[in-house]
Amino acid sequence: MFTGIVEELGEIVAIEPAGDSAAITIHGPLVTEDAVHGASIAVNGVCLTVVEVKDGAFTADAIKETLDKSSLAALRPGSKVNLERPVRLHDRLGGHLVQGHVDGVGEILSREPGERWEVVTISLPGDLSRYLVDKGSITVDGISLTVVEAGADRFSVALIPTTLALTTLGHKKPGDPVNLEVDVVAKYVERMLGDRT
Repeated sequence: MFTGIVEELGEIVAIEPAGDSAAITIHGPLVTEDAVHGASIAVNGVCLTVVEVKDGAFTADAIKETLDKSSLAALRPGSKVNLERPVRLHDRLGGHLVQGHVDGVGEILSREPGERWEVVTISLPGDLSRYLVDKGSITVDGISLTVVEAGADRFSVALIPTTLALTTLGHKKPGDPVNLEVDVVAKYVERMLGDRT
C-alpha cells in the first residue's frame, strides 16, 4: 500500500526486453536505501517488485500485463519516474490509499499555467469516470491528487509548486501518457452496492 506522496524523482537506467516482459533498472538512491530483494517500490504509480539493488539503483521485472496496461512500455533510458516506497503502519497517510495497481492510462490534454500553479486536464477512459467526483482523489503517475473537475472522458487537477518541481507532472506535455489509479474505496463501495441489487 502506498500514499501517492512521491519520495524521489528517479531515472530509468536500462530496459532489457525479455520476450513479452522487460527488466527495468531505475536509479533512485533514496528509495534503495532500505530496499531488498522482494521489496515493493511504486514506479509512476505501478507497484513493482525489486529483484536486485546495486549502487543506488534497483531492477524490477515488468510482465506483459504490466506493460500492456500501464505507460511503463513508453519509458526509455533517461526517462524520469516518480518513486515511492510502501507506507509503514506507523507512518502518516499524507495522500490517500494507493495500491499501485493501474486502472487505466490517460493522456495529458492541456496545461493552463497560473501564477505559481497549473491546472492540468487529462483524458479518462470512459469506464473509470464513475469513480471520479469533484474534490475526490485520483492517482496520476503515482501522485495523490485532488480532482478539480470530473467529466465523462476527462478530469482536471491543480498542481502546486511542489508537485511541479518534484514530480514528472512538472515536465509532461500534452500527448504524454500517464498511469491512472482511481480511489479503491469507490470500487469497493460499487461492488458492495452492486451485490445488493
